[in-house]
Amino acid sequence: MSRPASTMSTGRPPSRRGALTPTLIVVALVVVGFIFFANVWTDVLWYQQLGFIEVFVTENLVRIAIFAAGFAIMFAAVFFAIRIAYHARPVYAPDSDIRDNLNRYQAQLEPVRRVVMVGLPVLFGLFAGSAAASQWQKVLLFFNQEGFGQTDPQFNLDISFYLMVLPFLGFVTGFLISVVVIAGIAGILTHYLYGSIRLMERGVFTSRAAQIHIAVTGAAFLVLLGVNFWLDRYSAVQSNNGRWAGALYTDVNAVIPTKAILAVAAVLVAILFVVAAVIGRWRLPVIGTAMLIITSILAGGVYPWVIQQFQVRPSEETLEKEFIQRNIDNTRRAYGLDAIQVSRYDATNTATTGALAPDAQTTANIRLLDPNLISDAFAQLEQYRPYYRFPESLNVDRYEVDGQIQDTVIAVRELNPTNVSTNQQGWLNQHVVYTHGYGVVAAKGNKFTVDGKPEFLQSGIPSTGVLGDDSSYEPRIYFGEYSPDYSIVGAPDGAQPREQDRPSGEGETQYTFEGNGGPNVGSFFNKVLYAIKFQSSDLLLSDGVNPESQILYDRNPRERVEKVAPYLTVDGNAYPAVVDGRVKWIVDGYTTSQYYPYSQQEQLSDATADSQTTSGRAVALPNSTVNYIRNSVKATVDAYDGSVTLYAWDDKDPLLKAWQKVFPTSLKPYSEMSGDVMSHVRYPEDLFKVQRQLLGEYHVTNPSTFYQTKDVWSVPNDPTVDSSAEVKQPPFYMSLQMPDQEKPAFQLTSSFIPQIVNGNARNVLYGFLAADSDAGNQAGVKAESYGKLRLLQIPPEIQVPGPGQAQNKFNSDPTVSQALNLLRQGASDVLNGNLLTLPVGGGILYVQPVYLKSTGETSYPTLQRVLVAFGDKVGFAPTLDEALKQLFGGDSGAAAGDSDNNGQTPADPGAPAAPGGADAKAELKAALDEANAAIQAGQAALAAGDFAAYGEAQKRIAAALQKAVDAEAKIPVAAPEATPCPGLHGNA
Repeated sequence: MSRPASTMSTGRPPSRRGALTPTLIVVALVVVGFIFFANVWTDVLWYQQLGFIEVFVTENLVRIAIFAAGFAIMFAAVFFAIRIAYHARPVYAPDSDIRDNLNRYQAQLEPVRRVVMVGLPVLFGLFAGSAAASQWQKVLLFFNQEGFGQTDPQFNLDISFYLMVLPFLGFVTGFLISVVVIAGIAGILTHYLYGSIRLMERGVFTSRAAQIHIAVTGAAFLVLLGVNFWLDRYSAVQSNNGRWAGALYTDVNAVIPTKAILAVAAVLVAILFVVAAVIGRWRLPVIGTAMLIITSILAGGVYPWVIQQFQVRPSEETLEKEFIQRNIDNTRRAYGLDAIQVSRYDATNTATTGALAPDAQTTANIRLLDPNLISDAFAQLEQYRPYYRFPESLNVDRYEVDGQIQDTVIAVRELNPTNVSTNQQGWLNQHVVYTHGYGVVAAKGNKFTVDGKPEFLQSGIPSTGVLGDDSSYEPRIYFGEYSPDYSIVGAPDGAQPREQDRPSGEGETQYTFEGNGGPNVGSFFNKVLYAIKFQSSDLLLSDGVNPESQILYDRNPRERVEKVAPYLTVDGNAYPAVVDGRVKWIVDGYTTSQYYPYSQQEQLSDATADSQTTSGRAVALPNSTVNYIRNSVKATVDAYDGSVTLYAWDDKDPLLKAWQKVFPTSLKPYSEMSGDVMSHVRYPEDLFKVQRQLLGEYHVTNPSTFYQTKDVWSVPNDPTVDSSAEVKQPPFYMSLQMPDQEKPAFQLTSSFIPQIVNGNARNVLYGFLAADSDAGNQAGVKAESYGKLRLLQIPPEIQVPGPGQAQNKFNSDPTVSQALNLLRQGASDVLNGNLLTLPVGGGILYVQPVYLKSTGETSYPTLQRVLVAFGDKVGFAPTLDEALKQLFGGDSGAAAGDSDNNGQTPADPGAPAAPGGADAKAELKAALDEANAAIQAGQAALAAGDFAAYGEAQKRIAAALQKAVDAEAKIPVAAPEATPCPGLHGNA
């Protein structure tokens, strides 16, 4: 027997090339599987180390269970639909071109038929399971629902039905409808492919098996459609399709009844389909289906339209009055506005002597440091090394100083390892050496030094000040808003420290992390897992990783809270506080829903947008829609070890109660919060922004007035930014005594003007809102007044200038403009600080700090002037006390003790004018130039590390400032009713 030539020539059998492809597939699956395992197991290690493994396990087990159920239901439906249709195929010989073509298709499909009959259901099952698993929160809320103890005004059902039951039922119904439709289409296509459904010259031939299949599918679909119609009745109270949220007149009198009729009709037609499957006659279900379609068009569309156009529209205010009232009441309740205290405020525009006496404590503590402008000042004065940084926007808090509550601007000195020389940016430096920031820097909100710098309460390295020193609190910042993506820390006892700690007189000190901040990465297996997770071979091979090493990641405080509490929406601003001997980030968490009946929906991203979010200084909330929100959780994140503690702050919130049943060990009662932490809890910004957005309309509680939209308010645009940028003014934290309060409290405030239409509005003040932010004290007792909203309504007939008008007065005042132009001649930029609004002196006082910043690279803003306005009068002086005296006279009632807030005692603006005004202005300009040159020299010396030269420059600055003060005293000053010509208080 002869052999093939190729075999005879090589002497080897043919190679089996077919085994290579399966081998590559198996290897690829193993690699992908191990990568997936690495990411899952590292998450397990992270949650376990943090103490929240319950959250990870519960969420993922529920997701897996829902995925499995969704997969199984879709797989079974599609699989049996195809299988039943295949086994019911007729056996016949081809007698037409169509049948012949189908036979060819069947022949081509036959080799892979078994794979397709299983693979197609698997594919649909995967999609269905994934979609179902994403609804895990609805499932958990349904099985752990908590009652609200309040009912809706239409169906008299508990509110929990709409937030926790109806969304689940809607999800199940929608999912089952998708299953029936997909399985029905798959079965019908199989019937057609194998001849049970054939296109004939006289029509369509359908076998008995195909008829039964179609009937069962149609009946199931109609039953589910009927259930969906019935649920739509309840969904009407959640509607946002009308002018106001909820079921309105047309919905209640037309839509809801017709939905019930359609639900019954759909079930009746479904019964006709079952009957047709039994008797084989299709006339009745076809007629029934046609009638259902016509009825749904007429009853579901045409009839409500007729009611709306010819009954409601001509008498809309009368007919909708009841439903508008429902919308007002439920919206206010859903957003926590129902307990707001509204007071009439007959503001005066006349500044009178002694008017500020009742508000002396408020005016003494007015915050002059703008947290959005002084970051550069903190950086230049307190950064010390290029690998440190401060955030663009600092935070406002309050601390007890010498027995008094002091508004404080505070920030942590965070790590910035990317700002080192290029040759130091290797993997070891980035992840092993530069691991943490150092210390807290805090300044008085109402004080500044003689040359306009912040007056620090806490500063330096080592950290010193009234908040403690390195021995009384842990200053190292391993977890912050700008921490690296991951760091390797920790070492065995006695090992040489490798972490860059802080600068000292002898160079740089090293440190070894001593806490429990992250999973252990010392074992070879964990090294491999994390090398895969972070795609870094250095992590696996470097000697910087030792048996005691921990890996710190997911270090942003907000992100850590979001991971351990996935059911919360987290506030965009986490702020630091020195409490209990640690630096801790305080984070606010919200429970939200979009299903509250008769409540107006708001997009969080729009409602919380302002000049801070648009400039990137604040984090914007996600673009999600809500109509119910509660600040249910306060969280702390330790800046040293990253430990997270969740406190159930609003323990009456039914949504939070439901989640506590799901995750019973993850939240602590707020009674376990230390008094030190509670004294720094404040009213959250994003909740306040959402509430003020709604109050623009919903301060009106009369349905007729609400309908006529005669009293709609808007949040004023921020007047300190580009006038072409129409962005809302942010709310401001400050210590303030509202008219009904006995003493000042830490408040979050905002103001209202008439509605802005097409960018235009009368910029007069209509309202002032304050939220009490004093949560408690060192005793750890939650204050009853915390969270109380106070709204001052100014009658429209009283024309009180709004923030925009106040800013225009500042900008257009000739004396102020002349002084600012004079200051700009020193190669400096004039920066307007935040414009604060305060209801004091029986009217509205506006206060704005003015900063100067030179054009040098190492420059920073210094506080040089204070602008104030009351009614039509403007004051402009080096100190707040002087500016207030210009408005209210020498006996204004302002705090006398505040006259030294710049290290000087200002002159009485009512004193006789000094002669020689022109010469005095020339002297003033010369002193300004001299001071500016000295400051430039001092900054250059500081940048070069020449502290001796820096000290000499400070002396020259002081001498120049004294000359300026002397020159200023010679400038003619008008009587208190007029605005004085300002001089110089330092120069940047």
